[in-house]
Amino acid sequence: MSARFAHAMPYGARPMGDGNTRFRLWAPDLDSVALECQDGHVASMRALDDGWFECICPRGAGCAYRFRLRDDLAVPDPASRRQVGGDVHGYSVVVDPAAYEWRHVAWQGRPWHDTVLYELHVGALGGFAGVEKALPQLAELGITAVELMPVAEFAGSRNWGYDGVLPYAPAAAYGTPDELKSLVDTAHGLGLMVFLDVVYNHFGPEGNYLHAYASGFFNDEADTPWGSAIGVSTPQVGDFFVHNALYWIEEYQVDGLRFDAVHAIGNPGWLSSLAARVRAAVGNRRQVHLVLENEANQANLLGRGRFDAQWNDDFHNALHVLLTGEHEGYYAHYTAPMEKLLRSLREGFAFQGEKFAGRRRGEPSSHLAPARFVNFLQNHDQVGNRAFGERLTTLVAPEVVEAALVLLLLAPFVPMLFMGEEWGSRTPFLFFTDFPDETLRAAVREGRRKEFAAFTHFGGDAIPDPNDLTTFERSIPAHDSERAEVRMALVRRLIALRARHVAPHIDTAASKAAVALGDKALMASWSLGNTGTLSLFINLGDTDAAVTQPPSPAAAWLHGDAADIASLSRGLLPAHRALACLES
Repeated sequence: MSARFAHAMPYGARPMGDGNTRFRLWAPDLDSVALECQDGHVASMRALDDGWFECICPRGAGCAYRFRLRDDLAVPDPASRRQVGGDVHGYSVVVDPAAYEWRHVAWQGRPWHDTVLYELHVGALGGFAGVEKALPQLAELGITAVELMPVAEFAGSRNWGYDGVLPYAPAAAYGTPDELKSLVDTAHGLGLMVFLDVVYNHFGPEGNYLHAYASGFFNDEADTPWGSAIGVSTPQVGDFFVHNALYWIEEYQVDGLRFDAVHAIGNPGWLSSLAARVRAAVGNRRQVHLVLENEANQANLLGRGRFDAQWNDDFHNALHVLLTGEHEGYYAHYTAPMEKLLRSLREGFAFQGEKFAGRRRGEPSSHLAPARFVNFLQNHDQVGNRAFGERLTTLVAPEVVEAALVLLLLAPFVPMLFMGEEWGSRTPFLFFTDFPDETLRAAVREGRRKEFAAFTHFGGDAIPDPNDLTTFERSIPAHDSERAEVRMALVRRLIALRARHVAPHIDTAASKAAVALGDKALMASWSLGNTGTLSLFINLGDTDAAVTQPPSPAAAWLHGDAADIASLSRGLLPAHRALACLES
């Protein structure tokens, strides 16, 4: 049994099945547009209403084409499915989306409560084919969903992914569209979901030509730290990104999307409509999940029929400050880290309307189930936005990280691991780019150094050059931990415990307590419905912590060795230890 999938959209090139292709471009700033094929064929495009241009050309799949705007400017298709040689300035390629024959067509996804995310950078793991080869080991570990950092075509041969300019074209540096589909197909055969990180808040700095013919793509009254803000309130622009979301879901059969920095879009109404349109299009045919990154902590966007969850930076930041003592940059807002960590464990967000960097941040979230929050100890941002890309494994003792992993993987939130975290990799994950334009390369280099100039621990010239090939090569995770097997065994066991005892209940779990047992020790408990009460005792400090109310002798212990359990029963939680139990 097999199937073929395609997403129909008004943008770009659409093979007609008869040897012809329909080409469409939204260019409201222009009076005329011509289609140019690499083989020399040229055709004038017919002007339609509302800034659209269209033509039907006697060319099929494989045709390389671009749009001629004026004598001195020809541009790629903004809805290109593939670029010749990965060149963001060059020719786009007509792709037959139904050419790939899917094998695992019975796959309908997995419920959200099953989710254990694994974030990875496709280039660092060897492209689409390299990730596909890694999937069986991740499935064996218990991971249920791989989350790919953005794969949209970018300038150069390597990039974090957040400089994409052609959001429909998988980066040629990683492989072909069919290789990405094969990755997803293989994942489904292993019971793995695939999530894709998408960027709808800005375009990258090289290869974006939209200003030349569709200035309405941008909101002149707003800006982002990375470039011009997107004018999603314009119907043709908002629809461009809604179709992009559906394109990945329908044509590539991905199971979920993570929406990057939606606070920079600045239009929660459009976000709500995006979620509604995706839900309506998918219906009950498949389980598809939508996740936000949103510094605004807008709890109203989360819930059934809306977005499934949000990355919870509050959990990470509070825990990171507690573990490391760092207090510069955004960590400066997490003074009293234990207090903020406990609130996160009880209510989701630590900031629910309080002042943050001179403004109020967040909305009340205590009414939301723990399932609405994705927690993590590390991710691409929290590691890669450090000057030297240090992982948590190089900042604190391994036994402390392992205690924190118990909190991450057994608490009734949705957990996420970052590539290499499962074996305790010490390899840095640095910020890297490969812009061909030397002026832009220099700007990125100097901007990176200025960004960290005020930090007491960092010095300008010592910061790795993002453009240097070795910066990327150093970011490829390696099995460089002496505790690799111990760490992987721990992660495997915790994920299995989670799947059996915790995951089925995270939609209805309710906080019962979250209290400090010392400067770096805590107890947190949640009601898990008929299963009983889950209690976690976590000591991240160097000294034992007193426990005034140990679990009852009838508690069923999920995690912890006999000596530590015996110590806890006497009212003492040993340093660097984490224990978990269920009580009826």
